[in-house]
Amino acid sequence: MTLRLSVYRAPWRAHIAEVATQTPGLLPVVKGNGYGLGQATLMPIAAELSGTIAIGSVHELAGVPGDVTPLVLTPALLAPGRQDAIMTVGTVDHVRALHGWSGRVVVKLRSSMHRYGTNPGDLDELFASVTAAGLDAVGYSLHSATAATDDERLDEATTWAERLDGPRSISVSHLGAASYRRLAEAHPDVEWRLRAGTALWHGDKSALRLEADVLDQHPVSAGDRVGYHQVHVPGDGVLVMIGAGAAHGVAPLVGQDGQFRSPFHFSRRRLHLIEPPHMHTSMVFIPTRSPTPSTGDWVDVQRPLIGTAIDQLDWR
Repeated sequence: MTLRLSVYRAPWRAHIAEVATQTPGLLPVVKGNGYGLGQATLMPIAAELSGTIAIGSVHELAGVPGDVTPLVLTPALLAPGRQDAIMTVGTVDHVRALHGWSGRVVVKLRSSMHRYGTNPGDLDELFASVTAAGLDAVGYSLHSATAATDDERLDEATTWAERLDGPRSISVSHLGAASYRRLAEAHPDVEWRLRAGTALWHGDKSALRLEADVLDQHPVSAGDRVGYHQVHVPGDGVLVMIGAGAAHGVAPLVGQDGQFRSPFHFSRRRLHLIEPPHMHTSMVFIPTRSPTPSTGDWVDVQRPLIGTAIDQLDWR
């Protein structure tokens, strides 16, 4: 039972180097499950790119090297365990939650996401609370919606840049390299930082391959009942057991039409998932005379890596 992520080292590292070269002020992001590769894998590489690394929460501080400054992206309702951390605040309540800690903060700006962040009219009150708490505001953070166009994200960042006083460092996300350069050229008085996670680590998808091994297979006939839910087999064929399931974060995919689809592929064909994946095994049905993997073969798995727990990381 193995869910394996293979990384083709040369093209993967070449893409990271290209992003770093094209992005002055790159702020690498290493959070969650380390984008499927693990935080321990990505942290040393991120440290080569920047002296500051953005992480998801205060609970990830322990994984940041001591000679690197951690920027915590999510507001926390408790003080961090590292004095050198840079925290994010978007409301007066976020400032109050850091009581007793006297470090640096960035102010989260409200965006089209409508998630965390302050509105323009609340900036003065927020800065007053930061000053009263003895905190040092060193910049701003803006997180635009991924579904927006690059031009829309650029317009949002430009609008905020024209409104802001005080610290003139602004980190933005999800901007393409060309739009980021346009932003920097239009506002040279601002120290722009581009936070990059998915675009940095997953930007060259050809360098990554997610697969699961085949554990067993046996013939079945139309009408046979199989699986936890005793589903009727739709025809004659082979039932194949794949060594990846819910424990790995593997689940049916939801298409744009709202229909569920199998995440497994073999011989360039999507395999029919007979029921939702269980803990460590998924069952697929393959009709007679269709390409069928054998025990020990590998099938491709289509999954967002940010929500996937792999068993094995292979460098190639």
